[in-house]
Amino acid sequence: MVDSVTAATDLPGPSPVPPGTGWPEDPATAATPVADGPAAVRGLAATAGTLAELVARQSVCRACPRLVAWREEVAVTKRRSFQHERYWGRPIPGWGSEQPRVLIVGLAPAAHGGNRTGRVFTGDRSGDVLYASLWRTGLAAQPTSVAAGDGQRLLGARMVAAVRCAPPQNKPSVAERDTCAPWLAAELGFVAGGLRSIVCLGHFAWQAIWPQLAAAGFAVPRPRPAFGHGAEALITRPAGGRAAGGTPPGGTGPAGEAPVLVIGCYHPSQQNTFTGRVTDAMLDDVFARARLHAGL
Repeated sequence: MVDSVTAATDLPGPSPVPPGTGWPEDPATAATPVADGPAAVRGLAATAGTLAELVARQSVCRACPRLVAWREEVAVTKRRSFQHERYWGRPIPGWGSEQPRVLIVGLAPAAHGGNRTGRVFTGDRSGDVLYASLWRTGLAAQPTSVAAGDGQRLLGARMVAAVRCAPPQNKPSVAERDTCAPWLAAELGFVAGGLRSIVCLGHFAWQAIWPQLAAAGFAVPRPRPAFGHGAEALITRPAGGRAAGGTPPGGTGPAGEAPVLVIGCYHPSQQNTFTGRVTDAMLDDVFARARLHAGL
């Protein structure tokens, strides 16, 4: 594992990491098309023919000038404790199983976490707490996630962020959230076929997921359910993964399949974990519930 982590962060080369230059788990190449604005995001998200092509396009997006400038500034200046490391410095694509039964949705990558390591929720305290819980509940292969290429795998699960770039003060704007939204909607479309549980980490992720579920063809409840730790809602998934449609709320899905369970979870931020607002047991309960409903 140590050698793989070294390969992900300490190989010679520039920060940010140019696509297709050997960074572990880099889905893009130098030929991957780049979105340079909201219209390009919509077009490239809608025309990606495979999930692999979609995440490659996510990972080179330059649609939001403020986010691009911040993620790259951080990648160049770096935190003192990481001065010797390369920084990914690009959008963080969806990661995990290509046919997940559990989807985990977060806010955005941390400046010195995912923006450094190239993997969502990896390289910071929040990720340490999160992956330990995923491992205890059987959704991750290892108790830690250190950097891309470290051997970590999600088991029947996938992880995405509502906003793919690290934002200043960890606060994306509404416009930035909306610009990034087609990436999430398209990813939901690709994974909808086998999805059974969705865990939203924090209020922002909870608010962001509902319009994109509707855009991906899910039948979502009206009014929108209120967020809370352990809050639950059942929705009907579309047939065939990317196809729109569904059955009335409360009914069964295609071919009598059970609806998808959406669960709210307090974000495992340092503030929440240090104050006890969210504990290991609380996280474990949510992920165990998601795993049970997913039949894993």
